[in-house]
Amino acid sequence: MLKALELAKLAWGRTSPNPLVGAVLVKDRKIIGQGYHRRAGEAHAEINALREAGENARGADLYVTLEPCSTSGRTPPCTDAIIAAGIKKVFAGSTDPNPAHAGKGLEILVRAGIETVAGIEKSACDKINEAFFTWITGGRPFVLLKLAMTLDGKIATVAGRSHWITGVAARQRVQTLRQWCDAIMVGGETVRQDRPELTVRGTDPPWEKQPLKLIATRSMNDGDLLRYFPDHSARAVNPSSPAAWRELLTELGRKNITALLIEGGGELAAEVLNAGIVDQVEFHIAPKILGGKNSRPAVAGKNPLTLEEAKQLRDCKIETAGNDIIVSGYLAPPVK
Repeated sequence: MLKALELAKLAWGRTSPNPLVGAVLVKDRKIIGQGYHRRAGEAHAEINALREAGENARGADLYVTLEPCSTSGRTPPCTDAIIAAGIKKVFAGSTDPNPAHAGKGLEILVRAGIETVAGIEKSACDKINEAFFTWITGGRPFVLLKLAMTLDGKIATVAGRSHWITGVAARQRVQTLRQWCDAIMVGGETVRQDRPELTVRGTDPPWEKQPLKLIATRSMNDGDLLRYFPDHSARAVNPSSPAAWRELLTELGRKNITALLIEGGGELAAEVLNAGIVDQVEFHIAPKILGGKNSRPAVAGKNPLTLEEAKQLRDCKIETAGNDIIVSGYLAPPVK
């Protein structure tokens, strides 16, 4: 299953709105076929593994990171191919997150006389598809708030200067996140101050599926944005309440946006956190102290009056990227 997970990640950022899936066929303790889902509309991981194994697949065990599909979409059901190939046993990581299909694929295989085992490396298999799972079950994208800041929590000088707070390794991590997401959002002030491209860069060949650019602004419209994005690649949005933010996410979900990356600035960060739409935060912290009471904070907004108003994180993770520290975690439900 660990090998299947490695294979699944080879398609990072290329399969949306489909999940990342890897598959490995094993016979007589040897791998005889392997494959992964490369992009939406193309063959699923199981099919690619079966094609590699050919007739030798009969009697083999299949390890797959996600329960095989049992319905027809842009491709036929994988359960049919697995049965026809004479697979002896199927090990699945995650089960299908769609309540209408969850467990159905495994049930079909069992009825066909194929032994099944679910939940192998489940946490890791669930993790690589958390955006897909959120979209398929909730009809909205998974929302990740990423901010780069100094050790004292500043994202820019009082004049808005922010290039560069973090180092090369952390900035490369941002490119990986941009590959993962279907849409990027920044605030209008970030656009005016930084003139960001909001694109995936540095890949060979060039990244073919650039994310949708969303600019949260109350002062600019789509026409104004043409000064900064003359290719018409950016759209202005202006949610004014938590309900409006949720409505925007639902709209994005209908457009097959499974992952939304919010890159700041401070006012936008405060607004989306207070609206309760953020699933996960990732703070890139540089070992620098900027100082200045008017330097721009990572999260701005209204002043809280008590520590009980602080947003709590769970399942926190601390990593390094060069000299920078990356702290990530999921937003915990508010304490009632």
